[in-house]
Amino acid sequence: MVDYLGWAATAVFVSSYFFTRPQALRRMQMIGAVLWMAYGVVMHAAPVVVANLLVLSAAGWTAARASRVRDADSPYVGAPARSSAARSQPASVAARS
Repeated sequence: MVDYLGWAATAVFVSSYFFTRPQALRRMQMIGAVLWMAYGVVMHAAPVVVANLLVLSAAGWTAARASRVRDADSPYVGAPARSSAARSQPASVAARS
């Protein structure tokens, strides 16, 4: 049973490299880190737990930071973020392009 947890963590971690959207990548990294932490706890492997706690923290922090940037660029919640070229222009000019 413990081996299955390790293999599942490996599969999730490896699959994260195939995501193109940063949000999906971070989400998979966080899920993989939680699985690896569970594996480390069961195996009494503190380095595995600590390393993946750091991965979970970094992925969570970058996801939150990206969310704040995305929300700051949006005129309302749920709006798609403007491109970097559009951000350099006033909103009225960007809307015409």
